[in-house]
Amino acid sequence: MAYEPKTKATDVDVDAFIAGSAKPADGAALCALMRKVSGLEPKMWGPTIVGFGLREYELAGGKTGKMLAMGFSPRKPSLVLYVKHAAGWEDRLARLGKHGTGKGCLYINKLADVDAGVLEEMVTAAWRETARIEA
Repeated sequence: MAYEPKTKATDVDVDAFIAGSAKPADGAALCALMRKVSGLEPKMWGPTIVGFGLREYELAGGKTGKMLAMGFSPRKPSLVLYVKHAAGWEDRLARLGKHGTGKGCLYINKLADVDAGVLEEMVTAAWRETARIEA
């Protein structure tokens, strides 16, 4: 039986999702930033993640899966960013402003809490270091 990921790209309207989310203004700003950096249009991944691009990752037994290359989710408690920890990550985190981190995620309560220039540096560096595949 082939592996089926739980989180898959969908045809749900990204702008409608962001407009109806817990953080519509911050979600729209993050979407614009990631669109600018990636040069791609976003796609919804599952019910709550806005993603850009596609990357392949390794699974047990030599199999591979496909997932968004970069993305975010505008959740009620915080904005969750799914970006690669690129070179200079710790230095940028130190300059970013109020944030939290978790396994592979960056948490920001609201964009006003962080330095927009540093956030753009982080997203740009992450995009450059993410090994992407063509969809």
